[in-house]
Amino acid sequence: MHDHDTSERLASYADVLAGELPDTWTSTHLPPDAKDDLTELADRIWDLDLVAASLAEQPLQQAAVLSRPDGAQLVLLDRHDERDGFLIAAVAPRALPDEAYRTVPEPNGIALVDDPFLSAKQVAGDLLARYDSVLAQVRHNALGGIQPSQPDRVVLTWQPDGSVATAPVDDRVGAVLVANGFVQDPQSGIYRLSGDDTRAQARALREIGPQLDALGMGTALQHPAGRTAPTSAPASMPPVPAGSRTPVTRAR
Repeated sequence: MHDHDTSERLASYADVLAGELPDTWTSTHLPPDAKDDLTELADRIWDLDLVAASLAEQPLQQAAVLSRPDGAQLVLLDRHDERDGFLIAAVAPRALPDEAYRTVPEPNGIALVDDPFLSAKQVAGDLLARYDSVLAQVRHNALGGIQPSQPDRVVLTWQPDGSVATAPVDDRVGAVLVANGFVQDPQSGIYRLSGDDTRAQARALREIGPQLDALGMGTALQHPAGRTAPTSAPASMPPVPAGSRTPVTRAR
């Protein structure tokens, strides 16, 4: 079969499969000439079994990436064992620290028959269920104890160094946070507001409330025992001297 025919078959299969999976999925085909994208994708294939063995024998030459709005991704690739059908595997999220994956088992991929409708049921009941489970685990690990935000509420958590951290689920929220002094960690996606200047910190926390409210988002401030939420009076900030605080160390 010609390369063009093989690519067309893979892309068409992926399109149908994406449309049959639960929730909303889109499909993107990576052809053989997308070498950089294929190399980056191969490094993130989350498998130590069937798919890993296949890639050890035959490097990734083309693929179809199925993506869900929450960032979950699956990769569909050709088989090279003379059997019909395809292989599909989970894709590890970008930019999470290695520590997040420790003790989390790989959601190893599976082989699919040459029928995307039957395969969609197989993926939903097997690979996707396992992938969603471990995906939640690594994302929780990456938060380092920070309580995840909800679609309608931003959860802000005091940190031992006096900073405030949050993991929003909405890019609009991220824009508000950055505009008010939060800095996003590129690996974990967590936004942090330094506590070095307690007055500036208190002012930022007061100002984001109305701005988030305008987006239909509530806020919740989680603080450990001995900590109090900032108010209009700077003296009510946590009783740790600003000069003695250790600057935030962000993972790379």
